[in-house]
Amino acid sequence: MTVAHPENLQLSDDATLSHTQLSIAGLRCAACVQLIEFRMSQFADVKKFRIHPVTQKANVVWDANSLSLKQIIQTIVDLGYAAFPSQLSLDAYQAREKKWALWRLFVAGFAMMQVMMYAFPAYLVPVPEVNGDLTPDLDRLLKIASLVITLPVILFSALPFFRSAWRDVQHRHLGMDVPVSLGILFSFVASCWASFFGGAVYFDSVIMFVFLLLGARFIEDKVKRRTAAALSVLSEIHPTTAQRLEAYPSSHQTVEIDAKEIKRGDLLLVAAGQQVPCDAVVLEGESACDEALMTGESLPMRKLAGSLVMAGSINVNAALIVQAQEVGDATQLAGMIAMMESASLAKPALVELADKHASRFLLAILLIAIGAGVVWTWIDAGRAVWIAVSVIVVTCPCALSLATPGVMSGAIGQLAKFGTLVTKGSAIENMANVTHIVLDKTGTLSYGHLKVLQADFVAGAASESITENQLRGLCLAMASKSQHPVSKAILAYMVSAEVLPESLSLSDVAEEAGRGVSARFGEQIYRLGHPDFVTGGQWQVPAHLSEKTVCVLGNEAAVLAVFALEDRLREDARAAVSELQEQGYQLIVLSGDRAGVVSALCDECGITQFYAGLSPAQKYQFVADLQARGKRVMMVGDGMNDGPALSLANVSVAMGQGAPISQTRSDALLMSNRLLDLSFAMRVARLSYRLIRQNLGWALLYNVLAVPAAVLGYLEPWHAALGMSLSSLLVVLNGLRILRLQPDYLP
Repeated sequence: MTVAHPENLQLSDDATLSHTQLSIAGLRCAACVQLIEFRMSQFADVKKFRIHPVTQKANVVWDANSLSLKQIIQTIVDLGYAAFPSQLSLDAYQAREKKWALWRLFVAGFAMMQVMMYAFPAYLVPVPEVNGDLTPDLDRLLKIASLVITLPVILFSALPFFRSAWRDVQHRHLGMDVPVSLGILFSFVASCWASFFGGAVYFDSVIMFVFLLLGARFIEDKVKRRTAAALSVLSEIHPTTAQRLEAYPSSHQTVEIDAKEIKRGDLLLVAAGQQVPCDAVVLEGESACDEALMTGESLPMRKLAGSLVMAGSINVNAALIVQAQEVGDATQLAGMIAMMESASLAKPALVELADKHASRFLLAILLIAIGAGVVWTWIDAGRAVWIAVSVIVVTCPCALSLATPGVMSGAIGQLAKFGTLVTKGSAIENMANVTHIVLDKTGTLSYGHLKVLQADFVAGAASESITENQLRGLCLAMASKSQHPVSKAILAYMVSAEVLPESLSLSDVAEEAGRGVSARFGEQIYRLGHPDFVTGGQWQVPAHLSEKTVCVLGNEAAVLAVFALEDRLREDARAAVSELQEQGYQLIVLSGDRAGVVSALCDECGITQFYAGLSPAQKYQFVADLQARGKRVMMVGDGMNDGPALSLANVSVAMGQGAPISQTRSDALLMSNRLLDLSFAMRVARLSYRLIRQNLGWALLYNVLAVPAAVLGYLEPWHAALGMSLSSLLVVLNGLRILRLQPDYLP
């Protein structure tokens, strides 16, 4: 898989961008993320700064020649947040913050119970059945006692809201904590005034408001940690140490180093049971490596001298000596993690619109609150302040985007856990709206592990210019120039043959995607591939091979070799096809293979619509025609010939063992190579998009109903506090449903 890394981007001839990742602590809502990103955008030397609101990590790309990382971190700290290099653990910081959060919640809860007792007699005064009177002196005493009990809540429990609001005001940024703090302070100050000069007090509402907010945020933090854990499926397997060989080959003595210190070309010893610390090539030894988490292969893969090994895979059997090729952020594992985290940052267009207008919404609410307070001074001056406070408190601006990061991260984490790596954030939304699923045959519905059943060489009689041994060598050399499954099968067959082919030198080698390979040997141009590609349609496949995949080698004069190959349908293909059809998708197979082969395989798995003998251009045109008719198309493929169609489809999925070019053009990778995981991915995508729409719909409906009710005086401040907290909590808990979804094939 080819992944572009920021550290390799060039600013100019003499300047190179640096890349790192920071852990940001203290983020409360989308407004916090927007504030930091806005401040960073004011630095011309910061080329990219993107915060993941769930993992609370920031990807930073900057010009280190003009700006230091220390300055970037200090700027974040000056905004009131904590920033650390991502390799440092936040456990101690988060444990301390959790302890303080519990103390604040405890103080608010304890004070709320006490103040409720003092507020209870005031609520009972109008009831005639209660004997006795609440005298003015006793009423004032209860109010002052409530004030005293409320002070610790204001000065301690509510302190995070005030700090955040003051920071936002200082930087001229309107965040969620600004109206929250105004609501708390207005209610408290007005109640203090009423305690000494007469009127109703709402100390109980103030404390209840703070308690509910703190409780909702505590639960939200737990949700974030849970979704972050789901997102870290791959990042948890990052190797941390390596054994570097100091004097190879004369000595196998090693020195343990940090995996981040490995340089390209370093010689490393990977003992049995250890993780491979980087992408490398095997120099010495024979073993097997478990690559299940990266490639989905359930069985360990055999590794010999010359084999490539991936960072994060586990060496199972015996020690290997390897040479580092790609290290650090350039490894395939790091690329997968980066793509997954980048994808989880993306939001559906509807959510982007909500986030964009969140600050304007807050400003509008403040103006409405002020207007309502002014109007009510003419109607009932005693209620004016409380109605203004209720309008501020009842709104839930963060609910418009509060649960979206959790849903997206949870969905991407669940998909990664069960074999699908999302590489582009738009994939979730696009997968949810798919109507047609177009599948390639070889390597997608089938395993793509073709096996040569029969090989006929007709050199000599057909061409006097080449011997049979040269012909075998020609097949071997040309097959080695392609990554197509047919070429790989022929290559494996030729290598395992008892007769050692003659080594040949080829020139003018060229591959036509999905068709075959051409090359010059001597004075002749030879072609290896599809019969039509080699002979221009002048050679017919024998009847006894009509249901086999046939590959031929020939020149302008004749067909010189015929290979009959066979592939097997994936074990879960029939069940996956059935599930996808039950979900309402129309399945279509597009293949470059012959009609007889495609028909037999489609009959076996239950797909009725298929098209055979298609070139990459014809596949591309077929997808374009579907889209022109208003269909939303998912393309699933694994070969280079699928690249054009994959890039055109509304959403594209490449098989984990597929060609690199098909992977780079895809929105998601089916790393497990299990088609049942594709079916599960579609269920996750549809549920995710439905949850996001439910959350946005609820947030909008809540505000449409609650704001007018508050303006008209139907809501007290404590009603508003309860409604706002429960609204935010509802969308967060609704988003958690994505983590409960499991594939049907699990016991």
